[in-house]
Amino acid sequence: MSILLEEDLKLELPKMFKIKQKFPDVRLFNVEDAVKEQFNKPDIISKIKPGQKIAVAVGSRGIKNLLSIVKVTVELIKEIGGMPFIVSAMGSHGAGTEQGQRQILESYGITEENLGISILTTVDVEKIGKTSKGTDVYFDKAALGADLVIPINRVKLHTDFIGEIQSGLCKMLVIGLGNQIGCSSIHEENRDVFSNIIEEAASIIINNVNVGFGIAIIENGYDETAMIEFLPSENIISREKELLKIAKNFMPTLMIPEIDVLIVNEIGKNISGAGFDPNILGKSAILKKFVLKVPNIKRMVLLDITEESHGNGIGVGMFDIITRKVFNKLDLDPMYTNAIASKVIEDVKIPLITDTEEEAIKVAIKACRNLDKANLKIVKIKNTLELEHIEVSETLLDYARSSKNFIV
Repeated sequence: MSILLEEDLKLELPKMFKIKQKFPDVRLFNVEDAVKEQFNKPDIISKIKPGQKIAVAVGSRGIKNLLSIVKVTVELIKEIGGMPFIVSAMGSHGAGTEQGQRQILESYGITEENLGISILTTVDVEKIGKTSKGTDVYFDKAALGADLVIPINRVKLHTDFIGEIQSGLCKMLVIGLGNQIGCSSIHEENRDVFSNIIEEAASIIINNVNVGFGIAIIENGYDETAMIEFLPSENIISREKELLKIAKNFMPTLMIPEIDVLIVNEIGKNISGAGFDPNILGKSAILKKFVLKVPNIKRMVLLDITEESHGNGIGVGMFDIITRKVFNKLDLDPMYTNAIASKVIEDVKIPLITDTEEEAIKVAIKACRNLDKANLKIVKIKNTLELEHIEVSETLLDYARSSKNFIV
């Protein structure tokens, strides 16, 4: 039984054309050399002493050059006598389980075989303090057992809250290394003050845990490494605020202002904590305003979930239509665990399901009111990380040609 009328099925979809968006092109051409240069800064290398057990914290984000950054860091620590090991720092991701978090690290090449050191994904925590509002702050037991903790994370705008501290080293210390218990505890707080809570909790951790330094990564609009900076623990909070402003200027955007139907090839935890970046698409169950310029999108279609996401389709609830391929990939346990811990169950609601991409697009068109079907504004993107190459319907070509932001 078809879910569309015969006239809808016969609608001829517009031809799509590939175009390029242009972003600031600042990037590191030798990531390994950048890591070595930062590591050898006096206020960084002096933190490590021979014989120290050093917990290198790695999260669930799909960060460009992550394996290289981690591998070189580990080798440099070994060279001066440190004894590094990896700890998972991803809150409730991977269903909050040891096996799930190990699988996520393995998907990025973070394995004992590749690094030559042990990897601990245990999720036990200890309570190490309380915020001024009485919220318990937890920290990973394996990391607490180390002589030094080194978090590695990308600094960027967060998908669910705004403020001077968003996604980065502080959030990894508080939520990533808080595991599922710590993640759930912090997420009790109101999103309007979430940035302040993260900052306060990070300060408690830095004052009570031997955090040596953090490795901050900034990526450009082409999903390439733009900056790597090693931050001594005493400067993590203040410098991260400055780095967030830099990261905002490097963020990609979708520069088509009016879109009837947006087709997204994939979402995933390796792309964004919310599956996709709401700061780019302007669709969120939580954010009341967006700091980047976002397009006006009438309907959104989703075609797939990344393999690296391991069935965690958080973010799917913000779409209007998904394909059966998406639905069949959903692993509800890790998806629901993540959503409940983050208090964003709206993000995991199941949208309307169609059998094919073509049917999904036609349903999206049908579900819009007063469209000019002879001049449909349709845009297709791979995901919200890779926005250099996009596809647009013919109606949008004139706009793209008239703008300096595109190459047609």
